[in-house]
Amino acid sequence: MIQKSIAGRLSLAAVAALGLFASTLAAPLAMAGECPKDQIAANAMAPGATTPEGVTDEVLASIDLSSKGSAWEGNALRLRKLVVQPGGIVPWHSHDARPANILVVEGTITEYRSSCKVPIEHKAGEVTAEFGDLAHWWKNNGAKPAVLYSADILPPMASDADTM
Repeated sequence: MIQKSIAGRLSLAAVAALGLFASTLAAPLAMAGECPKDQIAANAMAPGATTPEGVTDEVLASIDLSSKGSAWEGNALRLRKLVVQPGGIVPWHSHDARPANILVVEGTITEYRSSCKVPIEHKAGEVTAEFGDLAHWWKNNGAKPAVLYSADILPPMASDADTM
């Protein structure tokens, strides 16, 4: 009888844990903070820091896309993990030739975007898509490290060291 009761509780606990895990996978990710419509303007933000500070950038995986045809020659699809320490900076860069999707996993980070008059705050669980006429820099103004995952397409002739 005791074994049956323990087994029942374990099964219930396992089902509850699986349900919680599944619900986190099924929940849609929020799009990251956006520039308020009344703050959007061309060249609204001056270029910021040009040197990384307090940030690690680890390439977790990279796929050479050259085998997919001449349009993809020299391009690579990368998955990177960036950890930005409090006060750390991801320097000014553009996305005209390097599209990226960024997932904020832990902490918060502030974006200073060329097309926005005010800083944009990004929180854990949010995703931001970066492409086209966009240049920006990021700073961790929080008290704990910000962890970001970036999936991007590295263009030909660019190296991992050239892009943040």
